[in-house]
Amino acid sequence: MGRTSRRTSRKRSKLAGRAIAASAALILGGGGLVAVNVYANADESNGPPPSSQEQIQNQNGGQQVSTISCPDVGNQLPDVPDGARAEVDRELAALDSQITDAYARFAEAEDKNSVLGPLEEQRRPTIENIRSAIDQGGRPPENLDGMAPCTLRADDDGGAGGAQQGGDQGQNGQGGQDQGGGEGDQGQDGGQDQGQGQGDGDQGQGDDQGQGQGQGQGQAGNGPEAGDFVDITTVQPNVQKPRKQRGASRGTFTTNCGTNENGKFNPDNVIVAPGVSNGAHHMHDYVGNQETDAFSSDNDLANGDTSCRNQGDKSTYYWPVLRLQNGNNENDADADGGGRDKNVGEIQTPDQVTLKFVGSPVSKVTAMPRFLRIITGDAKAFTNGDANANALWSCTGFENRQLKDKYPICPEGSKVVRTFNFQSCWDGQNTDSANHRTHVAFADQRSGRCPQGFRAIPQLVQRIVYDVPPGPGFAVDSFPEQLHKPITDHGDFINVFDQRLMNRVAKCVNDGRRCT
Repeated sequence: MGRTSRRTSRKRSKLAGRAIAASAALILGGGGLVAVNVYANADESNGPPPSSQEQIQNQNGGQQVSTISCPDVGNQLPDVPDGARAEVDRELAALDSQITDAYARFAEAEDKNSVLGPLEEQRRPTIENIRSAIDQGGRPPENLDGMAPCTLRADDDGGAGGAQQGGDQGQNGQGGQDQGGGEGDQGQDGGQDQGQGQGDGDQGQGDDQGQGQGQGQGQAGNGPEAGDFVDITTVQPNVQKPRKQRGASRGTFTTNCGTNENGKFNPDNVIVAPGVSNGAHHMHDYVGNQETDAFSSDNDLANGDTSCRNQGDKSTYYWPVLRLQNGNNENDADADGGGRDKNVGEIQTPDQVTLKFVGSPVSKVTAMPRFLRIITGDAKAFTNGDANANALWSCTGFENRQLKDKYPICPEGSKVVRTFNFQSCWDGQNTDSANHRTHVAFADQRSGRCPQGFRAIPQLVQRIVYDVPPGPGFAVDSFPEQLHKPITDHGDFINVFDQRLMNRVAKCVNDGRRCT
């Protein structure tokens, strides 16, 4: 597909009352909200079909198997010679494509194990190419050979860390950062109970017809399912922030870059897979720099247009789109990143996107270097585990309750919130690293201090709000084998502030002022 694709839908589905694919029903029960996840076809009169997981279980003699799990080679490459980076990135993208293709075969195969041998045969020469490229100017990791085999795994609703709540684990072992939702949490306290599943008794009634049984596997057949959602009113307040010390940098700088009203989408990832079309295998929303795609050079970004109000900020901010699972498809239903990668449904334009840079609770910050690249979260966290998972989910009015591995069911009148607290420590030398992680780090969650050898930089806190119908009828785009799990959510940022403006950002934060 082209560099961008424009959406054809509005912010919110008008088809919730149609039974072709009822996204959810919320039934008032004695204990609050009960979610019934339904993706039944209106023509089905004999009850819902077996879920994908039930079908897989039947086909494999009772063993629950619902996806392919492969070792993430990219995470094992902390050091790649500069001259080998381009080739290694291409080969890593090839590994992702091989898994995507294998997952498509897996979905159709009667014997699910039959996909593993051919996939391993594909992966071995690709991994060997990575080894050879690194070996020309460096030392490849010793365990690469053992990363060719893949396994099958069940969707057990806990494979990525259980019902983990926000803020307790972060990337690089440093602990999740602490800003806990940015704005929108006024009036929250430990006893907060607004709208505890009561409302006017109409959540999920009427418009969301089609109550039924079954697990539901989304329009694409690979998620989300009922177990991926939780009623936010049942979650206890869990946000903890380090106490600000005497030398803290208490200011903020907010940049307004819109909500992607321009409809800029593509399935590329210029950080992880530069020069590779459809390197993400899912669609991204973009705000800020309008030239961002797989082939953008730093020079392209520096000279590109921006949606940011302050034209000195040409940074690129992007994240997986959120879609309603309502039977409606976008014009990417037969395109890379969309339907071809099992990402279907109606893309939602955020109600609000807040991009705020905040300070350190213990020290002053130094200006970010231009073209610094930061990824927060892990697009493969369902199969990788939660060590690098970092996106947080909540609801307006409840942002002192954050979730990592569940989508929130918000009460009537409350909106879904995604929060990304980016790494706030920089190694002082590199604008990127081979695995796109080790050049930045999180401050310690308890003390607020950066790891030894790192310095504090303004921390990007990104907050995205959606007005979607109450209930479990939405999901983020993902790699197909990641089953649209909320724990796979992630955000990407490339700093393209002009140096004068970035210096102003650091000064505002250090001086304790609120600037825009």
